Amino acid sequence: MKLKDILAIVGISAITAVTSVWGYGKWMQSKTAGMQEPGKLPVNYAGFFGKAGNAGAVDFTEAATAATPAVVHIKTKTKAKQVSNNLPKRSNPFGDIFGDDFFGDIFGGPRVIPEQKASGSGVIISEDGYIVTNNHVVENADEINITLPNKKSYKATVVGTDVSSDLAVIKIDAKGLPYMVYGNSDDMKLGQWVLAIGYPLNLDVTVTAGIISAKSRSIGINDRNGEVKNAIESFIQTDAAVNPGNSGGALINTNGELIGINSAIASPTGSYAGYSYAIPVNIVKKVVNDIIKYGIVQRAYIGISYAAEGSMSDEQKKAEGIKEGDGVYVIEAPESGAAAAAGIKKGDFITKINGTKVASGPEMVEQVARYKPGDKVTLTYTRDGKENTASIILKNKANTTATVKTFSVLEKLGATFENIDKKTATANEINGGVSVKKIVAGGAINKSKIQEGFVITAVNGVEVKSLDDLKEALKGISGTAYFDGIYPGYPDSYRYPVRLDVE
Repeated sequence: MKLKDILAIVGISAITAVTSVWGYGKWMQSKTAGMQEPGKLPVNYAGFFGKAGNAGAVDFTEAATAATPAVVHIKTKTKAKQVSNNLPKRSNPFGDIFGDDFFGDIFGGPRVIPEQKASGSGVIISEDGYIVTNNHVVENADEINITLPNKKSYKATVVGTDVSSDLAVIKIDAKGLPYMVYGNSDDMKLGQWVLAIGYPLNLDVTVTAGIISAKSRSIGINDRNGEVKNAIESFIQTDAAVNPGNSGGALINTNGELIGINSAIASPTGSYAGYSYAIPVNIVKKVVNDIIKYGIVQRAYIGISYAAEGSMSDEQKKAEGIKEGDGVYVIEAPESGAAAAAGIKKGDFITKINGTKVASGPEMVEQVARYKPGDKVTLTYTRDGKENTASIILKNKANTTATVKTFSVLEKLGATFENIDKKTATANEINGGVSVKKIVAGGAINKSKIQEGFVITAVNGVEVKSLDDLKEALKGISGTAYFDGIYPGYPDSYRYPVRLDVE
């Protein structure tokens, strides 16, 4: 046999052997697909095993002992109110027989909303009596009573509220109080132990434990079905048991530090069903400091429009030209906004704010909520796959960097008002009312369909006979108020929705 033939046979044999081994390996691989190789770790576990603290029981007693003295029980009372049906009075033909009250509701008489009581929780944040809670705990309350864990009781006054974040600051007249130490909500991680402290179901101070199950959650509760503009939602989600009454209470870490204010639950029944939500303390600190210093939250804006998660279908995204990518997609950057001034355009993806990654709208909102108008932040964004940075000076709602001032309720309405005289009231068969005089451009009245000369007879069903009644009826209302009334000389009554801007 020639050498050439021998080499050919050897070559064929070698190729056959290699192919067989390779084929067998592939066959074995198919048999073991999805199985883990002993001793080999995926990249996401790099450095995990061997770390101290990965195992062992966690002791909650020290944290609970330190924090519970600073969590208070809040009880509110709303006085009974006389409510008008807002129609001009008609004569009651049965008045002489049964009295005016018997058929009062039918013939234009007033009704009475009974006294209402509610309960919630709050967290003492200073030794001189400042307390943070939820706005919805104290909203519209005529009387706020605070009970400390040591059973001491105090009357509280409202310092300020912020419906956009559902936070409020109240104060009691006391000194030397225990208070909660702020933690850092940015440091909290999924799976980390937390404690919820509050007064659920009118019980005494109660502590429950759970873990952080998600961060930067938006559940669409703070916008109140569209009534509240620019609602701030970036909740810490936990499975610590929270029930009605826990609202405004503390979410703490195992060091006893405040890392959130319990605000909501996800439940088909209204009671705990597995998930609860807390406002991150890094947002709380900003809101509280602004309320105490300015009386109103100094809210900053980047100046962009973006698609909220789940708010648009794939077809709508396609129609709007919205692309898929990492970060928050910019739908629009108005010329007057801070983003446009820094060169941000439609189609950019915002990926970081001051170096902190933002992958969703709630994460972006949480970061921006920590700043005030005039603050400078660094924005990282991608355009056509290339990463860029821009320095942005944040603006307020009016696209300026000025400090926003707090306004009285009537100033927010943007009009001048005057009590109607007895002659006008009698002629129109009403008990009294407030006439809308000069309407100011840009105010809440101007943005409604109310015309000058309209006489306000009720707000949200509460009868208005005078300016003092109007101020009282508007107290504590956030979002949209409903104004009922008449135009003198006309038989019809009218109802107008008036949006009361929260900023």
